[in-house]
Amino acid sequence: MNFEMGPEAAALRTRLRDLIRREMPAQFPGAFTDDPADLEAAQRFCRVLAEQDLLCLSWPAKFGGAEASVWDQTVVREEMWAHHEPRGAQYMGVNWVGPVIMRHGTPEQQRRHLPPIARGEVIWCQGFSEPEAGSDLASLRTHARRDDDGWVVNGQKIWTSYATMAQWCFLLARTTRVGEPLNGEVATRKQQGLTVFLVPMDNPAIEVRPIRTMMGPHHLNEVFFDDLRVTDADVLGAVDAGWSIVRDVMAYERVGIARYARCERLLAAAPRVLGERWERLPAELAGRWVRMLTHCRRARLMAYRIVALQADGRVQPGDAAAYRIAVTRLDQESAEVLMELAAEAPAGPQAQWFRTEVDDHWRYSQAATVSSGSIEMQRILLSRTLLAASR
Repeated sequence: MNFEMGPEAAALRTRLRDLIRREMPAQFPGAFTDDPADLEAAQRFCRVLAEQDLLCLSWPAKFGGAEASVWDQTVVREEMWAHHEPRGAQYMGVNWVGPVIMRHGTPEQQRRHLPPIARGEVIWCQGFSEPEAGSDLASLRTHARRDDDGWVVNGQKIWTSYATMAQWCFLLARTTRVGEPLNGEVATRKQQGLTVFLVPMDNPAIEVRPIRTMMGPHHLNEVFFDDLRVTDADVLGAVDAGWSIVRDVMAYERVGIARYARCERLLAAAPRVLGERWERLPAELAGRWVRMLTHCRRARLMAYRIVALQADGRVQPGDAAAYRIAVTRLDQESAEVLMELAAEAPAGPQAQWFRTEVDDHWRYSQAATVSSGSIEMQRILLSRTLLAASR
């Protein structure tokens, strides 16, 4: 099957690779290290992309985009993920915060938030998961209470990526509990009564506590809200209607993480890095390598299907769940194969680069089937979608 998108897409890939090679450090370790220079390198690169209309390529011009096709944006997404995501944390604003604000935000919210994202000037974090509400997100306890001046938010979030560096938080809180009045009736489901708030992270009522893991600093954090005051102008969409926004977020977020591109780049590099040793690999390991390349193509094809459905406004939760299952399994299975291949690599600069990249990929992959919704929840969601379609 031919996965190429034509000569214009090929030229865009070449342009992006040249930019990465020219603008980024040769051994860029990612933005989430203890060295502030690594974050600044990613932020600087985002500004370069924005100056060349490449950061938010498919966005409307009035919001700072270049009005290119969703397929051009897909090329950008793939090349960034393939090359260790030199945009750092910016993919969150580009891939789903911005599109969701376009879809649900007021004109004032769009004017305030979209241009800074398109210029590569702002980092967002996602205030969703809680200690007792991860995969079962609708069970969250962070509560926003009405008062005379707007809302008062209290609660805790956990596993919040980039919270120590973000300027804004996309915060989900409960505004109506089950059993309370809701639109003239009574809330009966926990998915009801949830509201999204757009919150500045420099508010003194917000405390961030980093959680160090084997993925390094900044990836995961606890966030505490202690009498955080927000206004109606900070509400995205309608009060108590946040669950429909969450569904849009998940669809955009899950397809926006093009991990298959990183897997494929590392797998494709293995024969070159191993050199003569490649021909002496055990047949079983070589066969698993081929299988992983096939699975990369499968995940890519599933991603392309969702991109096409999103462009037509027809994407369903089950579509995103199926892709997420495929790409997270690919992440973990390819990481194991790559670790074995890295052990076979001879000494030298290429082998050192390969081992470093594979080690980073393996560490990240360990959380792949938990982050952004556990694989078990994705299977339940996909099963429900298939059962509903069969009736």
